[in-house]
Amino acid sequence: MHKAEETETYKVEYDSEGKVRIEPQQRASPQTDEAAESGVAPGMEGLKEKVMDAIRTIFDPEIPVNIYELGLVYKIDIDAEGNVRIEMTLTAPSCPVAGSMPAEVENRVRAVSGVADAHVELVWDPPWNQCMMSEAARLELGLD
Repeated sequence: MHKAEETETYKVEYDSEGKVRIEPQQRASPQTDEAAESGVAPGMEGLKEKVMDAIRTIFDPEIPVNIYELGLVYKIDIDAEGNVRIEMTLTAPSCPVAGSMPAEVENRVRAVSGVADAHVELVWDPPWNQCMMSEAARLELGLD
Protein backbone atom coordinates (compact mmCIF):
# COMPACT_ATOMS: atom_id res chain seq x y z
CA MET A 1 0.00 0.00 0.00
CA HIS A 2 2.90 2.39 0.62
CA LYS A 3 4.05 2.33 -2.97
CA ALA A 4 0.69 3.55 -4.31
CA GLU A 5 0.35 6.23 -1.66
CA GLU A 6 3.64 7.79 -2.69
CA THR A 7 2.25 8.95 -6.03
CA GLU A 8 -1.54 8.82 -5.71
CA THR A 9 -4.23 9.90 -3.27
CA TYR A 10 -6.60 7.26 -1.98
CA LYS A 11 -9.62 7.13 0.28
CA VAL A 12 -9.41 4.30 2.80
CA GLU A 13 -12.62 3.03 4.40
CA TYR A 14 -13.27 0.16 6.80
CA ASP A 15 -16.48 -1.80 6.96
CA SER A 16 -18.01 -3.27 10.13
CA GLU A 17 -15.96 -6.47 9.67
CA GLY A 18 -12.68 -4.53 9.52
CA LYS A 19 -12.21 -5.08 5.78
CA VAL A 20 -10.45 -2.30 3.91
CA ARG A 21 -11.82 -0.58 0.83
CA ILE A 22 -9.38 1.66 -1.07
CA GLU A 23 -10.53 4.03 -3.80
CA PRO A 24 -8.49 6.53 -5.85
CA GLN A 25 -9.59 10.11 -5.21
CA GLN A 26 -10.32 12.76 -7.83
CA ARG A 27 -8.21 15.89 -7.70
CA ALA A 28 -9.81 19.33 -7.76
CA SER A 29 -7.52 20.41 -10.62
CA PRO A 30 -5.55 18.06 -12.84
CA GLN A 31 -1.80 18.18 -12.34
CA THR A 32 0.65 16.84 -14.85
CA ASP A 33 3.68 16.75 -12.57
CA GLU A 34 3.76 13.44 -10.70
CA ALA A 35 5.93 14.94 -7.96
CA ALA A 36 3.39 17.71 -7.34
CA GLU A 37 0.61 15.13 -7.15
CA SER A 38 2.49 13.23 -4.47
CA GLY A 39 2.99 16.31 -2.26
CA VAL A 40 6.67 16.57 -3.15
CA ALA A 41 7.94 19.69 -4.87
CA PRO A 42 9.73 19.19 -8.18
CA GLY A 43 13.36 18.30 -7.61
CA MET A 44 12.71 16.99 -4.09
CA GLU A 45 11.99 13.36 -4.98
CA GLY A 46 15.48 12.24 -3.87
CA LEU A 47 15.00 14.03 -0.55
CA LYS A 48 11.79 12.10 0.00
CA GLU A 49 13.70 8.83 -0.39
CA LYS A 50 16.21 10.01 2.22
CA VAL A 51 13.37 11.03 4.57
CA MET A 52 11.75 7.60 4.15
CA ASP A 53 15.10 5.93 4.87
CA ALA A 54 15.43 7.99 8.07
CA ILE A 55 11.92 7.03 9.15
CA ARG A 56 12.74 3.37 8.52
CA THR A 57 15.33 3.60 11.32
CA ILE A 58 12.58 4.20 13.92
CA PHE A 59 10.98 1.12 15.41
CA ASP A 60 7.75 0.64 17.28
CA PRO A 61 8.71 -0.28 20.86
CA GLU A 62 6.18 -3.11 21.02
CA ILE A 63 6.51 -4.53 17.49
CA PRO A 64 9.98 -5.28 16.04
CA VAL A 65 9.28 -3.53 12.73
CA ASN A 66 10.07 0.02 11.66
CA ILE A 67 7.20 2.51 11.68
CA TYR A 68 7.26 3.02 7.90
CA GLU A 69 6.80 -0.67 7.10
CA LEU A 70 4.17 -0.90 9.85
CA GLY A 71 2.12 1.57 7.83
CA LEU A 72 2.12 4.24 10.53
CA VAL A 73 3.27 6.95 8.10
CA TYR A 74 0.31 8.08 6.00
CA LYS A 75 1.75 11.03 4.11
CA ILE A 76 5.04 12.83 3.47
CA ASP A 77 4.95 16.28 1.88
CA ILE A 78 8.07 18.25 1.00
CA ASP A 79 8.02 21.81 -0.31
CA ALA A 80 10.63 23.48 -2.52
CA GLU A 81 12.50 24.84 0.52
CA GLY A 82 12.95 21.38 2.05
CA ASN A 83 10.26 21.71 4.71
CA VAL A 84 8.83 18.28 5.46
CA ARG A 85 5.32 17.62 6.76
CA ILE A 86 4.45 14.11 7.87
CA GLU A 87 1.05 12.69 8.75
CA MET A 88 1.33 9.57 10.82
CA THR A 89 -0.56 7.54 13.35
CA LEU A 90 0.25 5.10 16.13
CA THR A 91 -0.97 1.55 16.60
CA ALA A 92 -3.41 2.86 19.22
CA PRO A 93 -4.21 6.25 20.82
CA SER A 94 -3.07 4.83 24.17
CA CYS A 95 0.33 3.85 22.74
CA PRO A 96 3.01 4.47 25.39
CA VAL A 97 5.14 6.50 22.93
CA ALA A 98 2.34 8.85 21.89
CA GLY A 99 4.14 11.74 23.56
CA SER A 100 7.63 10.96 22.29
CA MET A 101 7.28 9.31 18.87
CA PRO A 102 6.33 12.46 16.88
CA ALA A 103 9.34 14.34 18.29
CA GLU A 104 11.63 11.40 17.51
CA VAL A 105 10.40 11.33 13.91
CA GLU A 106 10.83 15.10 13.58
CA ASN A 107 14.38 14.94 14.97
CA ARG A 108 15.45 12.06 12.69
CA VAL A 109 13.97 13.80 9.63
CA ARG A 110 15.54 17.17 10.54
CA ALA A 111 18.93 15.41 10.61
CA VAL A 112 18.58 14.44 6.93
CA SER A 113 20.78 16.55 4.65
CA GLY A 114 18.55 18.90 2.63
CA VAL A 115 15.72 19.07 5.15
CA ALA A 116 15.12 22.62 6.36
CA ASP A 117 12.51 21.70 8.98
CA ALA A 118 10.14 18.87 9.84
CA HIS A 119 6.69 18.76 11.38
CA VAL A 120 4.78 15.63 12.36
CA GLU A 121 1.03 15.60 12.78
CA LEU A 122 -0.55 12.64 14.57
CA VAL A 123 -3.81 11.62 12.94
CA TRP A 124 -6.25 8.93 14.02
CA ASP A 125 -8.34 8.66 10.87
CA PRO A 126 -8.13 6.14 9.40
CA PRO A 127 -7.32 4.11 12.47
CA TRP A 128 -4.29 1.87 12.04
CA ASN A 129 -4.78 -1.87 11.57
CA GLN A 130 -2.61 -4.76 10.44
CA CYS A 131 -3.78 -4.42 6.83
CA MET A 132 -1.70 -1.23 6.61
CA MET A 133 1.57 -3.08 7.10
CA SER A 134 3.79 -3.69 4.10
CA GLU A 135 4.11 -7.23 2.83
CA ALA A 136 7.66 -7.30 4.20
CA ALA A 137 6.41 -6.36 7.68
CA ARG A 138 3.69 -9.02 7.60
CA LEU A 139 6.22 -11.64 6.53
CA GLU A 140 8.68 -10.57 9.25
CA LEU A 141 5.93 -10.93 11.85
CA GLY A 142 4.72 -14.24 10.43
CA LEU A 143 1.31 -12.86 9.44
CA ASP A 144 1.36 -13.99 5.79
